[in-house]
Amino acid sequence: MTPRRTIVGVPRESAAGERRVALVPEVIKKLLPLGVEVVVEAGAGHGALIADELFVQAGATIGDPWAAEIVVKVAPPTDGEVRLLRPGSTLAGFLAPLTSPKTIASLRAAGVRAFAMEAIPRISRAQSMDALSSQANVAGYKAVLLAAERSTRFFPMLTTAAGTVKPARALVLGAGVAGLQALATAKRLGARVTGYDVRPEVADQVRSLGAQWLDLGIEAAGEGGYARELTESERAEQQERLEEAITGFDVVITTANVPGRKAPTLVTAKAVEGMRSGSVVVDLAGESGGNCELTRPGEVVVVHDVTVAAPLNLAATMPEHASELYARNLLALLELLLDENGAVSPDWDDEVLANSCVTRNGAEGEE
Repeated sequence: MTPRRTIVGVPRESAAGERRVALVPEVIKKLLPLGVEVVVEAGAGHGALIADELFVQAGATIGDPWAAEIVVKVAPPTDGEVRLLRPGSTLAGFLAPLTSPKTIASLRAAGVRAFAMEAIPRISRAQSMDALSSQANVAGYKAVLLAAERSTRFFPMLTTAAGTVKPARALVLGAGVAGLQALATAKRLGARVTGYDVRPEVADQVRSLGAQWLDLGIEAAGEGGYARELTESERAEQQERLEEAITGFDVVITTANVPGRKAPTLVTAKAVEGMRSGSVVVDLAGESGGNCELTRPGEVVVVHDVTVAAPLNLAATMPEHASELYARNLLALLELLLDENGAVSPDWDDEVLANSCVTRNGAEGEE
């Protein structure tokens, strides 16, 4: 008798503005040979411009995803969605374990084993599952396009019959994945780019992109590839030096985050006031409070003739490629979760699974 195949469910995302979908047809084709079936909720790919018919052609069925043994999502589930999950089922997605403890508590109470994509350790072996990085790449790219659209000046140097126009000067604060992508994109558009980070070890990465390195003399390397939180005196010194440096740039893109904490203030109101009229600040840390003192998360404001934009969930504005990248991250995680028969069989000695699991069938740390 052929054993019943494990079902992987793909719900339609319900969060406002969320256009991504957890799995795409290309990845579903690669997932089916692992011994599973995939059930996609009707319209799940609508925001990413993927019709239901394309999921069916890839081998999935259209139906109720919440009855599945494994449910994969992008955004954290709502309380109503948690109630739809089966006790003993497995959920994988962005779950905000550090900032949304109520969601984790609800999943624990529902008896759901949950894996948070943002908790996957940043080690070489887990790079293919690093959804934070894949989505940060999208955000860093799109941030530069937003800055170029809002700017009153050309990014590249232009030589015309009327004379030569100097290239824009762009500063990227934070040289993580989003920051490096922003630097690379701004460079491709022709801007003169400069990068800054409190981690000195990333200076070579910044320079490898053709960017200059802004050295403020403050270092704060931390664990797991993140910067540590600065001391009060270090923050004051950094702020003073940045205020002076920022005034020389036409575009500033900020990407600095400390997991589970409010984003550090890097661009003060005084710094914005000192920028040339027509300059632009794009703050990618809006969801955690913002790196700019004048940021209003989700809004665009103009202060002293300087535009300050703080877009939220920027990756969702490019849903096709963002979904494709995210689906590949999930595929790599599912390959680790499933045994040779397609059953959910996590190895808790595996640091990737152990660190990313935020609830284990109603408990934390134990089966």
